[in-house]
Amino acid sequence: MSEVQPIQLPLARGSLMRKAKPYLFILPILVFAVGFIYYPFFKTFLFSFSTVNAKGVITGFAGLDNFNYLFSRRDFKIALENTLKITAINVPVTVLITMGLALLANKKRRLSPVYETMFTLPMAIAMSAAAMIFKVLLNPTVGYLNYALGLDFGWYQSRDYALYGILMLTVWMGIGFDFLLFLSAFRAVPEQLIEAGIMDGAGWLSRFFKIQLPLISPTILYVTLTNMVLAMMVSGPVIILTQGGPARSTTTLIFMMYNSGYGSANYSLSACISLVAFALTFALALLAFYVERKRVHYQ
Repeated sequence: MSEVQPIQLPLARGSLMRKAKPYLFILPILVFAVGFIYYPFFKTFLFSFSTVNAKGVITGFAGLDNFNYLFSRRDFKIALENTLKITAINVPVTVLITMGLALLANKKRRLSPVYETMFTLPMAIAMSAAAMIFKVLLNPTVGYLNYALGLDFGWYQSRDYALYGILMLTVWMGIGFDFLLFLSAFRAVPEQLIEAGIMDGAGWLSRFFKIQLPLISPTILYVTLTNMVLAMMVSGPVIILTQGGPARSTTTLIFMMYNSGYGSANYSLSACISLVAFALTFALALLAFYVERKRVHYQ
């Protein structure tokens, strides 16, 4: 008869460490996520349904009164309209411009490093510095743009044009990083597919829409989503250049939230505005993911 081999039981401590090891790796990011994302979100949610004093202390339960008051305000409707207008213009314009620049730079040439550096230059400039540059460029008297186009109005002083001045800045600031994403996506398209399309007699437009565009659709989705979030969160250029004026023509939801919280110490109203901005951004993201199911193709 063969001897029965004893069963080797793993040490309890070693087994416990192996099970806990994956969680230890994600523990640091969980600490930061809880401290800087989940806890502030929970506190904002709590503030929106409460009355809060100037010290940020909850003094009572308000229910939906804060939201009813917010939705009845005319400046909220203006801020909402401006935010949606910025998003509706900024996202497609930025995507189209950066995609076009990436197509121009797709084929490597001798001077490729030069214009690739030029296209990515906005990444190297801080938003505050870029805002001051645009303030000079769009100055009504000494601005180069007015001089080049033969215009004589102030972009950031005009109620009709101030929002478009903000849009110029936000689009320009988004070009650098998005250009890099699209350039890497176009260059990742297999050259064999392009050559096969040429051999089949497909023209430039056919190759772009039938081969390149489907293969870079995940990048298009990512760029669209990130630009959508950034457009919904626009506040820095408004704070530096216009302070929401003239006549609230550049007031956005996030600027109104900032002004309500830090300017007026109305933390309940500020929390309500932030939740509305979050809900709108989340709804737009869900819409983008719905389109992803039918339009985005992963290799």
